[in-house]
Order: sequence, then C-alpha cells, then structure tokens
Amino acid sequence: MYESTTEVRVRYGETDQMGYLYYGYYALYYEVGRAEAIRQLGFTYRELEEMGIMMPVVDLHAQYYRPALYDDLITVKTILKELPESHKIQFHSELYNEQKQLLNKGVTTLVFYDPTTKQKVNMPDELKNRLQPFFTK
Repeated sequence: MYESTTEVRVRYGETDQMGYLYYGYYALYYEVGRAEAIRQLGFTYRELEEMGIMMPVVDLHAQYYRPALYDDLITVKTILKELPESHKIQFHSELYNEQKQLLNKGVTTLVFYDPTTKQKVNMPDELKNRLQPFFTK
C-alpha cells in the first residue's frame, strides 16, 4: 500500500456563505493529493504527459462527514490500496482537519490513456517501478 499526505489551507474564495468549503472543491483537493503523491515518488503528471499518457477521471465518489471551514489547514491523505495491473488506477482520499477529525472520504478512478491512439493503456513501467516497492510483501 502506498500512502502520501499533503496539506491545503481552505481559501476564502473556496467557501460558501456559511464559511464551509464548497462541496465541489473536495474533488480539487483530491487532485492536489494525487499530484503530490506522484511527486513524492519522484515522478510528475507532466512527465506522464510528456510520455504521451493522460489520466482522465472516469469515476468519483465522495462522502461528507463534517465541514472544512475557511482558513482550516486540511491534511489530504492519498492512498493506493493496490498496484494497478491494467489501465485503471484508484486513489482513496481522506481529508482531516487540524484536530485530526475525518471530514471527508473519496475514491477517484482514473485511466491511463493515449490521446494519439485514443486507447486505454497500462500504467507506464516508469511509474509502476516506483510504486512496486510499496506493494512487495
């Protein structure tokens, strides 16, 4: 299993009239977590794109438990529970406030996609090799 954490502060422009993080921004926080998780492996989305691989989201589920508030420092925990064996990759996200209370959980499914051939492709070996040590028993 691979886990990564990063922090995001709730900005005023991301909140509704109640000072709560607008529900649509949770998906953006998941994306920040995914990008940073890959970066912490020493790899970036940009490198994937330079290799001709895109990663569109094909499914997103979110559960809201308590609100994130304006100016809260949110910890975004991103988890890969299994090493992808095909064209699909699933990221589990958990958002916590500074009191370590679980605010939100989400699961985002993406596919590895070649925009030239318009076909799904398997995870690039370069990324798989960086993840493999976290899944060795």
